[in-house]
Amino acid sequence: MLSRYGRVREACRHGAESWRQNASVAADRIAPAAQRTRDVAADRIMDARSWSAPRIDSAARYVEGGLAPRVSSFLTDMAGRVEPPKPSHRGRNITLMMLAAMAAVGVAGAIMTKRSSMQSLMDDTTKSEHETPVRSEANSHVHTP
Repeated sequence: MLSRYGRVREACRHGAESWRQNASVAADRIAPAAQRTRDVAADRIMDARSWSAPRIDSAARYVEGGLAPRVSSFLTDMAGRVEPPKPSHRGRNITLMMLAAMAAVGVAGAIMTKRSSMQSLMDDTTKSEHETPVRSEANSHVHTP
């Protein structure tokens, strides 16, 4: 006599065997239909690919040649509209010009002062040469130029 566990186990074995047989029969019945479905699907996919490839190529050419330049132009125009106006540097430019003019006047004044001092030095040496006799050490005679 089988215990309750044994009976359940035996019923499971019998059910599993029955399911295997039924699944095998169903697979044998469905296999040809599944194969036909695969073949039809493969044909339809190839048809869809051959139909869509030229259209995708045409769309790519349109985007590259027609749409992209217009989008680029539109974006460039929008960037120009969005960009804030550049600040005026008028005050800074006037200040820099005045500073440069003052520097030029300073340099010119320094050059004039240097020339003036050199001229007065030259005048002083010329006057002193004419007024005082120069004594030659070689023959101890006084020479006047």
